[in-house]
Amino acid sequence: MCLGIPGQVVEIVPGYEGQLALVDVEGAARRVNVGMLDAQPAPGAWVLIHMGFAVELIDADRARGALEGLELMGRGRDEDQRVRRRYAVTGVVQGVGFRPFVYATATALALTGQVSNTATGVTIEVEGTPDALDTFARRLRTEPPPLAVVETVTESTMDPVGGTGFTIEESGPAGRSRTLASPDVATCADCRAELRDPENRRHRHPFITCVNCGPRLTIITALPYDRETTTMAGFPMCDACRQEYEDPADRRFHAQPIACPDCGPRIELVTGDPGRHAWPPVHGETALRTARELLAQGRIVAVKGLGGYHLACDARDPHAVAELRRRKRRGGKPFAVMVADLATARRVAVLTADEEHLLAGAQRPIVLAPKREALADEVAPGNPDLGVMLPYTPLHELLFGLDGDPPMTDALVLTSGNVAGEPIVTDDADALRRLAGLADAWLRHDRPIHVPCDDSVTRTVAGAPLPVRRSRGYAPLPVALPFDVPPSLAAGADLKNACAVAEGRYAWLSPHVGDMDDRRTVDALTSVANQIEDLTGVRPARLVADAHPDYRSTRWALERAAGRPVHRVQHHHAHIAAVMGEHGIGAGEQVIGVAFDGTGYGTDGAVWGGEVLLCGYKAAERFAHLGYVPLAGGDASVLRPYRMALAHLRHAGIDWADDVPAVAACPQAERDVLAHQLDTAFGSVPTSSMGRLFDAVASLVGVKHEVDYEAEAAIVLEGLARSHGPVGRAYPIGVHDTDGPLVADPAELVRAVVADVRAGAPAAEVAAVFHATVAALVADLAGRARDRTGLRTVALGGGVFQNAVLLDAADRLLSDRGFTVLRPSLLPPNDGGIALGQLLIAAAS
Repeated sequence: MCLGIPGQVVEIVPGYEGQLALVDVEGAARRVNVGMLDAQPAPGAWVLIHMGFAVELIDADRARGALEGLELMGRGRDEDQRVRRRYAVTGVVQGVGFRPFVYATATALALTGQVSNTATGVTIEVEGTPDALDTFARRLRTEPPPLAVVETVTESTMDPVGGTGFTIEESGPAGRSRTLASPDVATCADCRAELRDPENRRHRHPFITCVNCGPRLTIITALPYDRETTTMAGFPMCDACRQEYEDPADRRFHAQPIACPDCGPRIELVTGDPGRHAWPPVHGETALRTARELLAQGRIVAVKGLGGYHLACDARDPHAVAELRRRKRRGGKPFAVMVADLATARRVAVLTADEEHLLAGAQRPIVLAPKREALADEVAPGNPDLGVMLPYTPLHELLFGLDGDPPMTDALVLTSGNVAGEPIVTDDADALRRLAGLADAWLRHDRPIHVPCDDSVTRTVAGAPLPVRRSRGYAPLPVALPFDVPPSLAAGADLKNACAVAEGRYAWLSPHVGDMDDRRTVDALTSVANQIEDLTGVRPARLVADAHPDYRSTRWALERAAGRPVHRVQHHHAHIAAVMGEHGIGAGEQVIGVAFDGTGYGTDGAVWGGEVLLCGYKAAERFAHLGYVPLAGGDASVLRPYRMALAHLRHAGIDWADDVPAVAACPQAERDVLAHQLDTAFGSVPTSSMGRLFDAVASLVGVKHEVDYEAEAAIVLEGLARSHGPVGRAYPIGVHDTDGPLVADPAELVRAVVADVRAGAPAAEVAAVFHATVAALVADLAGRARDRTGLRTVALGGGVFQNAVLLDAADRLLSDRGFTVLRPSLLPPNDGGIALGQLLIAAAS
């Protein structure tokens, strides 16, 4: 927060080398540091003041609001007017510069008192004139620091006690916590400038940070948030850092991770085979230089970041990327790439202004954008998009190099430090063991990571962000709830798991945990759940889990319950409830919910995934669904889309002829077995999955017959549709009345796709028409639901709506027909956001 002070006469004080000035305010001279200004203020100038610094020259219009505080200060001479108030502030108010902001605000208004962190937030006692206190209260609520999120401010009156000055007190005793510090945030511009300044004492310091940036969540061991309750507790401050930490005019005033080369963490590089013949570690600049040399030679280096280890290699070296892919057993799943700067990002990807804003923001997520300049083909084989991010720690900046460093690549693959299916590695000893065979060297440091936190992933659709994975930079910021929820823990789902706790009007979702197909990931879920309960102080009285009887997350909840009730929630109901919740839909309201995904356990035992629901929190009625087609062999048909294509061909009455690419891709022996399964229903379950229909069409047009990762076929199909552009037609798809829900039979669509393929239509055209067809189906079914119920709000959820082409088209069609469209914006549409819906449904039931 910046406080405005008018400089009626500004005079540079001799002997301070132009860094200080006198500001004459109503006849009283105040000394102000002007070293941050680009130019010296002239007499009569107006400046913005922040914590004793003049930070910006402003015009008179912007300065008018500042007069209020100054006039109040002038009226505050009469001691008989003094009153004292206490403010209890909750929210994200620890680790974000909130206490320094309170200090600066109070002192600028001539208030006395103190501020301290508590287990529930921040407590402030201030004394002064009533008008000054009113101004203080207003600024407290409406003008907090950029990283803060003020949830509540509770005010009470106290007896004046007198005194002088304003102080920051030691934190109150730990109790039942109900606040969170800021998520980890990227290195700020000021710290980056100091990192590059040879005259600065933190020049090239890999852990440079201040109150506006750096680690938060990942280093917190308990609340209140203070040095002693972080993993920085083992690094006593040197005298110089202590002076900055205690100086209200300093940017590092009460910055808990403060450190410098004399007192902070240190980096080291371990090379060789840690279990047998490792070389002695090298440290500091030698470690950094050696790591850069190894990367330039095409080697793979494990790099310890904010929330865990990454595996890094040169993204422009095809041999290095291919070797990393082989070692990690990555299959064809794309790697994320960190680039040196925004200019490089523009060269490797097609970026909109919104995407550039996401890339360069404090959260620094991985942003999915269309490829432009080819890196090594092995980075994202067959994928139309590239996941790109900018450096978000000082160590990343140093890896790319500062002025004078030997040249190195401007793009690094930076992927989670784990084997496919395992959680990210955070412990140093564990990293040496688990990443042996994957990394050639380990660039690490001695600041422990307490809370694992993977990188966040997002994209933009029609100018709005669409989260794909919510983790570093965002978690665990609270999500406001539309009604009170009792203390609860939601286990989430088995794919892209994130758990959540809630109490009252707030829920806290954990960072991304991963897929529950590895015992280590289940253990990681236990650890993350314990940490988020400790940080929020929520003591769950009940648990919530998916209705699927075989989900590992559901079994985890049952095992953890210890006598507490476990509420089971239908998967697609939870998808829609999550979207309703983040948009503030009330407890008694209903929406038309369109839930499209790959897999979800239905109330009839079938595999659902193409659902239209008349949805409230308490209940959901199945209004319509995609027609059932056999899913033969479970995961076999998920990993081999040609099997799903053949099932759809059989359903549509089309012979399995070799001129259809999907048929040709299926070996004859497998065709025979599959035909028997479809004829007898042996090893088959019916599915209404829209995700599996995308798989089938991708194989029918010949672009993807087998996949290495979830939704790969749909991603390829989306890329083709985007490359083609809009089309003026759609395939037919029949919607039939039944005794129960409407059924959208895909048979006509499949027959039309095959006819186009046989006629030689380009795959991109077929993909574009298919996307248009699905969007039109969404609008058609929503219109039928409105005709029956009068509902005019549509919520779109489920992993299929990560598809930007589909989401944009469906949103436009629905809006054009007068619907209010709710789409995910805070949480992913996939299973990573489903825990919020679980919490809300359980509370309403």
